[in-house]
Amino acid sequence: MHIAINAQLLNTEESYRGAGVSNYSQNLLAALGKEPGGHRLTAFVSDPHFYTENVTLRRSRGFVANPLARIAWEQTALPLALKQLDADLIHGLVNVLPLATNLPGVVTVHDLSFARMPEKLPPAKRFYLTRLCGASVARARRVIAVSRQTADDLMDYFGVDAQKIEVVYNGVAESFHPGEAAGTEQFRMSAGLPERFLLYLGTLEPRKNLARLIDSYARWRESDSNGRDVALVLAGGKGWYYDEIFQRVRQRGLEDVVHFPGFIPAAVLPHWYRAAEAFVYPSLFEGFGLPVAEAMACGTPVICSDAASLLEVAGDAALIFPAEDTDGLVDALQRLFAQPEVAADLAQRGLARSRRFTWKQTAQETLTVYADAM
Repeated sequence: MHIAINAQLLNTEESYRGAGVSNYSQNLLAALGKEPGGHRLTAFVSDPHFYTENVTLRRSRGFVANPLARIAWEQTALPLALKQLDADLIHGLVNVLPLATNLPGVVTVHDLSFARMPEKLPPAKRFYLTRLCGASVARARRVIAVSRQTADDLMDYFGVDAQKIEVVYNGVAESFHPGEAAGTEQFRMSAGLPERFLLYLGTLEPRKNLARLIDSYARWRESDSNGRDVALVLAGGKGWYYDEIFQRVRQRGLEDVVHFPGFIPAAVLPHWYRAAEAFVYPSLFEGFGLPVAEAMACGTPVICSDAASLLEVAGDAALIFPAEDTDGLVDALQRLFAQPEVAADLAQRGLARSRRFTWKQTAQETLTVYADAM
């Protein structure tokens, strides 16, 4: 079987463009290339530096980095390219398929935040995603949802038949694992990180619930002596409507203890997880929540919200609090830092839990979806 894959959002830059769905695209292509079975794989990419074994790369011109140009390319030039390629199946890695082709299609949908939380996205992006994602899942032979939560949303918002949907979880790269204490301390010092800190990692945008995290952290510091020497590190690139996050830090007078290091390159990301005393992920809504799985794989205790997809990832291996409950997050912080035995237990549970998520398994299950679609 000759499988064509649209991976135009794959990006190897050390910026927020290289995270999220780009991370999924890079790791899935690499894992598919390692699977036996005799399938031919051709991926359409625009990134000039990406390479992986056993996948033929068709590099598009740089203009597709512009969102409008990329959308136009996907819906006009890609269908023509697929005819010339003589492919058997097309897989859209990020929410959308080319609509003007008769090839059987598989589309991966990462989340329906644009439908569940429309006020959190710019109108133009919301309109594009709603129209093209809806049309793509209707046209697809099979839809890959990255969580049960996303599968349920596909049925609720787009009326997708449950028989078309397959839940295939993301994987955790092998580089995420516990490290030696001495090496972690050396990294912490070389990176200029606080001696003790609580880590968040992800895009800085409203649906990540960071204003509530800042409020909870401030209250914990005020009420609990355990929190007064623990800094808060909010790592990640700026997303939509991020100004309120910086404003909240200023309002709370926390400029000296809340740090914004920006985007963290994948090569050093495991070191950041290991150096943190705990990882906190307060998101209101996620499609999957990969940082939770990555932190657990590094042996870092996790606190996360009760967003449905995060519960799928974390199971009983994290302290869970209601996403809109500031008191609940304060209580979780107090418990974790006041009871070392809780932190140690979470670290062990997290390690065991994270082993469920591998890119090899993701690739194998994706190949099964291809076979079903044909």
